[in-house]
Amino acid sequence: MADEANSLEDLKDLTKGAAADAPAAVEKGAEVIEAAEVIEVELPDPVIDNQGRSYATGKRKNAVARVWIKPGSGKVTVNGKDQEIYFARPTLRLVISQPFSISEREGQYDVVATVKGGGLSGQAGAVKHGISQALTKYEPALRSVVKAAGFLTRDSRTVERKKYGRAKARRSFQFSKR
Repeated sequence: MADEANSLEDLKDLTKGAAADAPAAVEKGAEVIEAAEVIEVELPDPVIDNQGRSYATGKRKNAVARVWIKPGSGKVTVNGKDQEIYFARPTLRLVISQPFSISEREGQYDVVATVKGGGLSGQAGAVKHGISQALTKYEPALRSVVKAAGFLTRDSRTVERKKYGRAKARRSFQFSKR
């Protein structure tokens, strides 16, 4: 019992000493923070053509989208048609608007896109990728926000090719015992 009491008193003494040293440690930490220099990262210049637009190419599956953005009212035109007509499904229109919503720029840019190849889902993904790339070219400060959301990375998943001796890419022909 006496040993336990002594060890408890020793622990109390140790914690008192650590508490007394704590303000000095905080002051040292503050000095380190004050001494640290703030490094400013220089952003690249915006890439804007003579007509006030930024251009980028977006890809997804077999679809390739050429995208131009410029300040405007938020009108999106795909292959000469309004987005509501070209992408009839609301989910596809939602995919296209994601880069603007994540960067809080809804209704501030007009988009003109031409898309070739693939199906509608792949084309919507390609337009989204193109808008994200063009947005970062127009406003380089938005790059970190758009990149954190994963919109600058090309989704490289494509259909696997068919192999010889197979019915499809991996499916075998039906086995017949007789």
